[in-house]
Amino acid sequence: MPRASHGDEMRLESLPVLPTTVVGSYPQPDWLVNREVLKAQTVPRVRLREMWRVPEPFLEEAQDDATLIAIRDMERAGIDIITDGEMRRESYSNRFATALEGIDIDTPAIVKNRAGVDTMMPRVVGKVRRRAPVEVRDMEFLRRNTERPAKITLPGPFTMRQQAKNEFYKDDEELAMDLAAAVNQEAKDLVAAGADVIQLDEPWLRNDPEAAKRYAITAINRALEGITVPTVVHLCFGYAFLVKNKPDSYFFLPELAGTIARQISIEAAQPHIDLGVLRDLSDKTIVLGVIDLGDPAVESPETVAGRIRRGLKYVSVDRLVPAPDCGMKYLPRATAFGKLEALAQGAALVRKDLG
Repeated sequence: MPRASHGDEMRLESLPVLPTTVVGSYPQPDWLVNREVLKAQTVPRVRLREMWRVPEPFLEEAQDDATLIAIRDMERAGIDIITDGEMRRESYSNRFATALEGIDIDTPAIVKNRAGVDTMMPRVVGKVRRRAPVEVRDMEFLRRNTERPAKITLPGPFTMRQQAKNEFYKDDEELAMDLAAAVNQEAKDLVAAGADVIQLDEPWLRNDPEAAKRYAITAINRALEGITVPTVVHLCFGYAFLVKNKPDSYFFLPELAGTIARQISIEAAQPHIDLGVLRDLSDKTIVLGVIDLGDPAVESPETVAGRIRRGLKYVSVDRLVPAPDCGMKYLPRATAFGKLEALAQGAALVRKDLG
């Protein structure tokens, strides 16, 4: 079983109180992706190769260069726990999901989403297995290029189940468990590659809370089984660019107390949720969204500090990690960088108050 190294432990132990982080994605440069193609549709479930401006023989090198930009921006902004910005991904989930055996992405299914919009989804046509590592090179590149604690994200098994059409398994739970096993294999390899934190993105927990109650906790726990570094489950209402009017409460949040994840990541700035619900997660560290990605204006450090202080009414200071609400993929880069600076400075204000 991969275990955190002494270096991994030292990086996390050196963090300040109220360490800041990002949820995952950072804006991809315009020379790398065609943002009009990206924005013209819902979040892709199958491949979206036409999004990339750089032809295939040179794409990996270009993605590496973009990753260096993301790393340096996060470091310059003062973020404590960084990611690779997900520069190599067309969406938060499809890079991993479409690499699995048993998934047909060449002849996708057309399924109407909850808004009645036709959406292309991969079809599950055989037993799902991980063929080979998917994000390990991404993590190795990140580890080589920063001394800061580094987090990498994976799509959660429940969300991947919801984003595919099952044409093979007798029931959804069986499919979710095989997806969880594939995620678990990948997560263990990511720890060995130097990940300090592993995050599962599970935004679809709120879309189908009844199914989530049946098998989501079991699947998430299988995905995180044996992971020795801190683990996070992130849930949200969707990218602010795509979802303007967000609910003010989660349909599936207290149940996450039953996961083995050490941390729960939620958005709270744009939707203005009642943070009293965090009392139900009293043994978890909370990654709290304090940056509104639906507002093009960059928050002042004082505004961010106020949102952090509201969180501290319900979560002890040793269990709060300030973050943006969600991934920053759809923002202009200058806006994203400004918001990350405000995040770091707002956390510093609260630390100063705490002495």
